[in-house]
Amino acid sequence: MPMQAADIERMIKDALPDAKVEIRDLAGDGDHYAATVISSAFRGLPKVKQHQLVYAALKGNMGGVLHALALTTSPE
Repeated sequence: MPMQAADIERMIKDALPDAKVEIRDLAGDGDHYAATVISSAFRGLPKVKQHQLVYAALKGNMGGVLHALALTTSPE
């Protein structure tokens, strides 16, 4: 069963409470999303670490019920 965009957004905001999150369903199948995440938690971190924080927020769903997530992250 695919993940809903609202579930992805909630999980990210639970881990990064100040995050501004925008989720887009890329294929209309609930399986391929793009996310833009802006959080002060990313300040001073390289992109790889920023993305790792987001993937950690998804609690192992990446690669399972969530097949693909294109990430754009920024501290501002």
